Amino acid sequence: MCKITVAKSAGFCFGVERAVNELMRIAKEKKTVTLGPIIHNGSVIEKFESLGVKIVNSPDETPKGATLAIRTHGVKKSVIEKIKSENIDFCDLTCPFVKKIHNIASEYHEKGYKIIIAGDKHHPEVDGINGWCDDSALVISDLSELDGKISPSDRVCLVAQTTMDKKNYEKIKKFVKISCQNPIIFDTICSATEKRQKDAEEISKTVDIMLVVGGRMSANTKRLADISKKYCKNTFQIETVRDLPLRFDIPKNKIGITAGASTPPWIIKEVVGEMEEMVNGEVSFAEVLKEHEKEQALVTLKTGDIVKGTVMRVEPNGVSVNLGYKSDGFIPASEVVDDPEADICELINVGDEIEVFVVRVNDVEGEVTLSKRKIDAIKSEKVLEEAFENETVLTGKVVEILNGGVLVAVNGGRIFVPAKFASDRYLADLSVLQNLTVDLKIIEISKKRGRTKIVGSIAAVIREQKKKLAEEFWNNVEVGKTYTGVVKSLTKFGAFVDIGGVDGLVHISELSWSKIKHPSEVVSEGETVEVYVIDFNKETGKVSLGYKKACDNPWEKAKAELEVGKDIDCKIVRIVPFGAFAEIYPGVDGLIHISQVAAKRIGKVEDELSVGQHVTARVVELDFENKKIGLSIRAIIEEAQKAEEAEIVAEENAKEEAANDEAVSEETAETTEE
Repeated sequence: MCKITVAKSAGFCFGVERAVNELMRIAKEKKTVTLGPIIHNGSVIEKFESLGVKIVNSPDETPKGATLAIRTHGVKKSVIEKIKSENIDFCDLTCPFVKKIHNIASEYHEKGYKIIIAGDKHHPEVDGINGWCDDSALVISDLSELDGKISPSDRVCLVAQTTMDKKNYEKIKKFVKISCQNPIIFDTICSATEKRQKDAEEISKTVDIMLVVGGRMSANTKRLADISKKYCKNTFQIETVRDLPLRFDIPKNKIGITAGASTPPWIIKEVVGEMEEMVNGEVSFAEVLKEHEKEQALVTLKTGDIVKGTVMRVEPNGVSVNLGYKSDGFIPASEVVDDPEADICELINVGDEIEVFVVRVNDVEGEVTLSKRKIDAIKSEKVLEEAFENETVLTGKVVEILNGGVLVAVNGGRIFVPAKFASDRYLADLSVLQNLTVDLKIIEISKKRGRTKIVGSIAAVIREQKKKLAEEFWNNVEVGKTYTGVVKSLTKFGAFVDIGGVDGLVHISELSWSKIKHPSEVVSEGETVEVYVIDFNKETGKVSLGYKKACDNPWEKAKAELEVGKDIDCKIVRIVPFGAFAEIYPGVDGLIHISQVAAKRIGKVEDELSVGQHVTARVVELDFENKKIGLSIRAIIEEAQKAEEAEIVAEENAKEEAANDEAVSEETAETTEE
C-alpha cells in the first residue's frame, strides 16, 4: 500500500501569508498595482490579476490614484525614497525578516563595514538588500566566490538571503570567522525556511517519490527540490496539479510532498486531492490533509497569552524564541531579566525551553514582542504576598529611579519604594541608590483593574537594623572604645558619624590638631572613618566622638623636641599689638613678645616682622600644661652682638700683646749689641 508523507512546514510562510492577505484586502477597497510580482507563484499572480491587480516594473508606471504595493522580496532604498518623493500612495509588503536585513545592511554600511550577502545575486530579495548599502555588497552564492575577496584586516558584516541553504551558509560563516578578525555575522535565514529545508531532507530520505510544489521562479522552492534530489532521485518540482507526472506506481511507492513558502494552501489541497484519486481509494488522505491544514494554521497568539517556546538565538539586544507561530517571537534585553547590567548571553542558551508573556502581536509588521520578566513577576507575586504576610525581609537591587521613588527588583518582581521610605533619612538625590543592593519589607499590596501594586520600605528595615545595633552599642559602649563608622552629614560645628545604629558627633575641635574652618577640610560625607568615644549619655542618646589621634598631637612632638635655650626655625602666622605668633609645628604656635622682637625698643611689630616670614627664634619659656611657648629673636641677636663685641676685644688685646712683644724684642736686641 502506498504511504504518503506531507511536510508539516509546507506552504505559505508568515511573510507571504501576511502580504497576500493584505494585498487581498487592499485590492477589494481600491485600485492597486504591485511593483513586480508580489510573490513567485503564477497561480497567486493570476488570482490577483482577476481582481484587477496589475504588475508594474517601476514606480513611474503607477496609475494616478492607485496604491503601489511593494513585493515581499523588498526593494532598494532608492526606490522607497523615489516613491516617497513623488508622493505615491504605497503599501510596503516587504517580509519583516527581509526588512530586518535591510536595516542591518544599512547600519553596518554606515559604520564602514564591508557587507557580504550570501545568496543568489539575480534574486530580487538580494538585489533589494544590496540597495540598502549603496549597491556595494559582495554577493556570493557559495564558498568559492569568497576566495581572495576578503582579508584579516577587513571589517566584515555577513548576512544571508532568507531562503539561503542552511548548510551552505554554515560553510560560508565558518570561512569568514577564520578569515577576518571580529566579523559581524547575522543568522538571517528565515526560521520557517530552515524548518522547511530540514523537513524536506528528512522526508526525501525515506520516500521513493518526492513532490515539491511551488512556482518555477521561487528560489526557496528550487532549493527544496535541490535538497530533495540529493536523497531521492525521483524528485519532481511542480507548480500545480497539471504538472504531476502522468504515471506513478502508487501501490508500491512511498511518496513525500512538500511545498515552497509562496505556495498557497489551495494548490497543496489540489495536489493531495489528485493523489487521492490516483490511488483509487486505497489510501485515505482526509486525515493527512486535516493534519496538514492544522499545522498550516500554526499557533494563534494574542496579547496577554502565556506560552512556552524554544530559544533560537541569543544576542546582546535580546532573545529570539520559536513559539510555533508564523514568526519567531522576540524578547528585548530589557524584558529578559530585571537587572539591566546582566549579560543575557550568559543567562540563556540556544535550545532552552522558556515560558514567556506575549506583550504585543503585530501581524502587519510580523512582530511578536515577548517578556520573560513579566512571567517572572507573575510567578513572584505569590512569593511576595507571603513575604508581606510574614513581614519577611527581602533583598533586591535598585533598577530604576522614578519621580517620587525607586523600583527594586526582587525575585523576578518589582517593588515600588516611595522616596520617603527609600532611606531612614532624607535623600535629596535618589540616584545615589541606583544599582545598589538593598534590604526592604513589603508594606502594602493592592490590586486595582487587574494590576497589582506592591509598595516596600527600605527605611523600615534600616530602622529595625539600627535598633538592634543601637541596643548592642549601648550595652557595650565605653569611653575610649574605637569604632569604624561612616560620615553621615557635616555641619559647621562638626561631623555626625554612624557607628552602627547610633550617630555620634565629632566636634570640629576634635577633627584636627590644626585649626580648621569647616569639617569638610578633614572628612567628607560617605567616608569611612575610625573614631573613639570621648563621652556618652545613654538617657539622651548623645555620643561625643574623637577623630584626631593622640599620637598625632603636635604638642607631644613639642614636648619631645623642644627645650629652653634651643634655637628653632618658625614662620610668622599672626601679628598682634603685643607681639607675633610663630608656627613651630602645624598646630603649635609660640609667642614672640614685642620686647623680644628686636634688640632695640620698637613701636610696632610690623616694622620688623611680616606674616609668612620665616625667622629663627630661641625658646625662652615652655608651659606645656597651658600650651604656651615663649620665643625670642632678641636673645639670639644680643647673643650675636655680645659674641661680636667679645671678638673685637679679643682682637684688640691680641694686637696690644703683639705690640708689647715687639717692643720687648727690640729692647733685648739693643742690650745685646752693647
